Amino acid sequence: MLSLIFSAALAAQTTAPLAVVKEQLTIEFAPRTPEQMASFYEARGFPETMRDILKKQCFITVGITNTSQQKIWLNLADWKFSVNGQAIKREHREQWKQRWQAMDIPLRYQSTFRWTLIPETLDYLPGEHEGGNLVLPFSKGKITLDATFATGDNKQGEPIHIHYDQLYCAEDAQ
Repeated sequence: MLSLIFSAALAAQTTAPLAVVKEQLTIEFAPRTPEQMASFYEARGFPETMRDILKKQCFITVGITNTSQQKIWLNLADWKFSVNGQAIKREHREQWKQRWQAMDIPLRYQSTFRWTLIPETLDYLPGEHEGGNLVLPFSKGKITLDATFATGDNKQGEPIHIHYDQLYCAEDAQ
């Protein structure tokens, strides 16, 4: 289901997604403007207090496709982000849950928000495609991603390393 949403969202863009293509996997990144994300969540009835917080974040939709013949393991704890050499911290979905609970956000909105995020951990079977949104602190600079994926049924295969320095936070048209 999420891959259908991801595909539809990519089709609605006017620019091509950013991509990292390795022999074993392809990762597509689509930076989203605050207006895009606010509209998405508003259409699902999210309260304004929640949307106001989300408009201040950096959303990047990520789609990962396993093009290998072995299992590939996503663990967002193995993804490091930086801007100009300075680490930036991505909030774990549990932190978002705690924030929404402290604000007394109804569970249906908490659940919908969580559903739009890329999973913290996931195994990708050969040919499988899944994705979701990364939420990062907003930054005007280029974002560098250093990511590692374990491989093989028991994570004993050769790890896949990704270094990509062309990510960015999309901004609304002025």
